[in-house]
Amino acid sequence: MDIVTYTKDIPLFKKILGFFLLALGLYSLLSLSLLFGSIFLVIGINLLLTEGSEINLKTNTYRNIKSLFGFRFGKWMPCPEFEYVSVFKTKENQTIRVITAETTLQNDIILLNLFYKGNKHITFYKTQNRADAFNMAEEFKSIFNIDILDATESEKKWL
Repeated sequence: MDIVTYTKDIPLFKKILGFFLLALGLYSLLSLSLLFGSIFLVIGINLLLTEGSEINLKTNTYRNIKSLFGFRFGKWMPCPEFEYVSVFKTKENQTIRVITAETTLQNDIILLNLFYKGNKHITFYKTQNRADAFNMAEEFKSIFNIDILDATESEKKWL
């Protein structure tokens, strides 16, 4: 695995609304109005656009990306001198709203952040599997020659 990609998830309702506005925009462009079609198209694309980061482990470069339909855009930059990789557990919330009701679903996830210059960090990996997270952290450790901070429990420890 030479390139590791992390993108934030788009909630299902936002995806549905984005595709609807995208389709409405295309229909409006072709049959109704150039102005309204353009507006709906831009709003639909913005709802479907997601952010993230990518790291190329062979060339030691990274980029912050914007992703749309699997196409990723961003400028490759040399990796800063990373100090350590942090493996920590957090909760991912997804709120679902209907006209009169609302519910929030929570999932436990594990994120890997590479820290540099004290407290600056870049999130490069997300998983729900603890073993998978530590395998990727070990890979980052060997490539960048850095330590691993295990923050998955209440008491943090260096590995």
